[in-house]
Amino acid sequence: MDNNDILIRLRYALDMKDSDIVKIFHIDGVDLTIEEVRKMLIKSKDRDSLEDEALDDIEENRICSNDELESFLNGLIIFKRGKKDQNSDQPAKPVLSIKNKQNINNIVLKKLKIALSLTSEDMLDIFNEAGINVTKGELSALFRKEGHKHYKECGDKYARNFLKGLALKNRR
Repeated sequence: MDNNDILIRLRYALDMKDSDIVKIFHIDGVDLTIEEVRKMLIKSKDRDSLEDEALDDIEENRICSNDELESFLNGLIIFKRGKKDQNSDQPAKPVLSIKNKQNINNIVLKKLKIALSLTSEDMLDIFNEAGINVTKGELSALFRKEGHKHYKECGDKYARNFLKGLALKNRR
């Protein structure tokens, strides 16, 4: 799953409008227009399988970078929970924690847990809603710091099914 796919699935799962997405990006300092957001929300096509003539017909889509995705998630936390009271020793903007392609799904799960005020039980229920059985130990391993001996990388299967379960739960 790429960042655009995560954004598309989140938009669907949380039933958000394009204008809401622009506001959420703006909360964390990323200024995008509605047109740019709409280009991010176009499903990526397999460009290798298309011929040169067909490439010209595809509407240009915009790639969502790791920094933009994390800014969106930080903005979502503020959008859903409100602005946090700042202590003088805390930085005004959180340090970006997506450092490589491998930990993106882990960070998405962590930030969604915070933004939606989910407990571990809620998250297990969401996974079950999607038809996947995750134990408390597995879930705990997904939330550990990278480098911890019990850290487990969150694969696309877990992230995809979590977003699917979230959509099923929220769109009933």
